[in-house]
Order: sequence, then C-alpha cells, then structure tokens
Amino acid sequence: MEAWSYPPAYDEHYLPPADSRYWFPRRETMPPGERERAILERLQLVCRYAYEHAPFYRRKWDEAGFHPDQLRSLEDFEDKVPVIQKKDLREAQAAYPPFGDYLCVAESEVFHVHGTSGTTGRPTAFAIGRGDWDAIANAHARIMWGMGLRPGDMICIAAVFSLYMGSWGALAGAERLGAKAFPFGAGAPGMSARLAQWLHLMKPKAFYGTPSYAIHLAEVAREEKLDPRDFGLKVLFFSGEPGASVPGVKDRIESLYGAQVIDCGSMAEMSPWMNVAGSAETSGLLCWQDVVYTEVCDPAASHPFLRRVPYGQRGTPVYTHLERTSQPMIRLLSGDLTLWVDEPNPCGRTYPRLPQGIFGRIDDMFTIRGENVYPSEVDAVVNQLAGYGGEHRIVITREAAMDELLLRVEPTDGLHRDGAAAIESFQAEVAHKLQTLLGVRARVEIAAPGTLPRTDFKARRVIDDREVFREMRTQLEGTGRA
Repeated sequence: MEAWSYPPAYDEHYLPPADSRYWFPRRETMPPGERERAILERLQLVCRYAYEHAPFYRRKWDEAGFHPDQLRSLEDFEDKVPVIQKKDLREAQAAYPPFGDYLCVAESEVFHVHGTSGTTGRPTAFAIGRGDWDAIANAHARIMWGMGLRPGDMICIAAVFSLYMGSWGALAGAERLGAKAFPFGAGAPGMSARLAQWLHLMKPKAFYGTPSYAIHLAEVAREEKLDPRDFGLKVLFFSGEPGASVPGVKDRIESLYGAQVIDCGSMAEMSPWMNVAGSAETSGLLCWQDVVYTEVCDPAASHPFLRRVPYGQRGTPVYTHLERTSQPMIRLLSGDLTLWVDEPNPCGRTYPRLPQGIFGRIDDMFTIRGENVYPSEVDAVVNQLAGYGGEHRIVITREAAMDELLLRVEPTDGLHRDGAAAIESFQAEVAHKLQTLLGVRARVEIAAPGTLPRTDFKARRVIDDREVFREMRTQLEGTGRA
C-alpha cells in the first residue's frame, strides 16, 4: 500500500497528478478483502505498540485477558479487545494528569495540545506529537482531494479556533494540500457580518464550518444585502453536528449557496476527524478504513466487548487509529448512531459507507409515547417546509405521567407578514408532517422570525424539561402532596 508504514512516514512533497481522482489510487480502490488483510497487520503493530508504551491499555487488556499476540484476525479484534469510552479517558487523566497513562510518547515530544471545552465535567486533553500532526495533515489533505479540492484553491475555515480540533485539522489539511488557507474563525460579536463581506470579496472555492452556522451566515448575508450564491463557493464541507447528510438540511444549504454540501467528521479524539467523509461524487460518509479503522457495532451488546452488525443495519461506530502514536485510540466507542453499507460507491472507492451520515448521539434520542426520535429527524422535517425560517426548538415536557412534545418554529419573514391565516396554515402543516413522517404528535408554536438564538458553532435545539418535572414530583412526594 502506498507509503503505509507505522509510524507513518509520508513524503511531505507528494501530490497526485492534478487529473487524478485519487490521492492514493491503490489504497482507495483495492479489493476490500486485501485491504482488511493489510488492516489486520497494522492492528497487530498498533496493539503491540500500545501494550508496550501505555499502562492504560496494558491494564485494560490484562483485565480482559487479551494480549496482542492473540490477534490473528479481525474477528479476534472484536471478540477479544474491549472497547474504551470517553469516561475511561477522563478517569485516566484524573489519575495521571494531564494527559493520562495512555500517552505513548514523552511529554517533551508533544507538539499540539487540544481538547474538549470542559463546560460540563472534567475536560479531556489531547496530546499530539509532531509526527502525528503531520499524519493528520496528510490524511485531511487526502480526503479534501477526494472532495475535489486542489492546490491553489482557497478554503475558508469558519469555525472556532480554540481547543476545538475541527478548525485546526481543516487548516492543517488545507496547508498540506497547498491550498490558500483562509482561517477566518468564528465566535466574535459581529463576525458573521464581516465574514459575509469577506466571502463576497475573496470568492473562496470551499467553506468549512457547521451546518447550523452556514444557515445562520446565509441569513446574516441577506441582512447585509448580499446573496450567498454570489460568494462563488463550490464546496461546503461540515462536521461537528448532524445535518450535512440530512436531506432537508443538505438541500437547504445547497439551495442557499448554490454549492455542493459534503458531510465529514467523527470525533475530536479520533483526529483526523475526517476519517469518515464524503467525496465529490459519493454522498453520505465513506469510512476511510486505512486511516482509522471503523466498525459499526451493536450498542446493546454486553460491554466491554461490542461486535459488528451486518452491513445494512444500524449501530454505533467504534474507531481505532491506524497511524497515531502519541495518544492512539483503540476501539473507542463513539456513542453515535449510524447505518453502514458495503456496496459500490460512485467515486470508485471501495470503502464501506454511512449513506445517511451520523444520525446523532444515542443519548440525544428521546422517546415520546413509545416513539424513538432523533433531533436530526425533526431537523429534516422542518427544513423541507417552504415556510420554515431557519430555526426551531424541541421542548420535551411531562404532563401528569405523559410525555409531550412542543416544537417552537420560526417562519420566514414573508410568511410572517402574510398574516394570521398563513401562520395557522403553516402551524398545521408542521404538526401534520411530524405526525406523518415521524409518527409523533406534537404541539406547534410559531415564534416571531429572529427570536430564537442562533449559533456559530454546534446548535443545541433540544430542551428537556422532564427533569424539572421529576424534581418537582420528588419534592412533592417528600411533603406527601404528590
């Protein structure tokens, strides 16, 4: 396989021929069985390396009765190697600060420090060695090539430049590709209006951010009397939240900008986070298996051993680094939900695919009167409505012993100006679509345009008030008045 070694040692000057569809033609189009044999060899190296360098893995695997010498097939990998979870990483870093005892290199070799925001609970620190950073940049450049981006193209990075890995990974990939990096960032007051002006001026080929922010930015652009289609964008690629594979959301963004939308991204811990990403010709998310080995597993199976579900079924992605040496993740449980298939891809790459992207986190799912609902499914419904103004909130409450769903929706300015009859008709349409497409009866409230908060990062549209009900009931039970 082209330039595949462990640790990785890529030629920093390598670029494919400009007319090549692939960055690494053989790796991306080889028969899956041949690739899986190569992946097994890599897993053997990675597991042996981690066992020798990380007390974290040695301890976990000894407890599970696994030794790297036992790894002789991919079935051995899923049957004998326990999954790890984010809480395991936090506990390891609490016991062995700051990077945990799964850091496999000396702290002096750490080149970048990133991590979670830490707004809830202990943050998780990501320690990335120089070699790993170069490998991340190479993988991102390779996947951007699959999106149709080329040296010299301008790529606008409109995501927060902080500990968040997505923005930095996109920047590293753009630089490795030889593109014109346009790292505008996001988050400062008034920045969206300035970004709209800059996009109109610079006419970049590509844009990276979150789907929610792209929709918000289009609204701001129109307030500035600018048409997002005049920005000249050809490709918008997104991560950080579901949406770019959700038909209603994807179609809405493509209509706003007149450009192609490509979904990408897995977990910050798994950088290169674009290890699942679409291409210019293939929708959904390709699992770039020779970068990060992805298994879609049965989330209901007994921990710590999760096994793959057959292609065509839903499950939770479990990820394993095949190139990282500083903090390698081996069978990290994502907690997301997806569906995977193994079928011919329009781009010719022979990777498995997540045709509907990532639905969302399993713990984001809520149940209303026996129906399991994901926020992304509600997003898909409202984004397909002509009168939808671009923002909504899902409010879950409990009346007596019954869960209730309230959807607050903003209409377009035009629909709002059309008067009460138009609003009532739109309100009824929203309720009908939810009932028909999701099997959920919901109460719908119409909010005035522009009244629901926007975001330049990950949208948070679910408000679960049932916990308040539980607390009140507990208090009443304590007084004997329940």
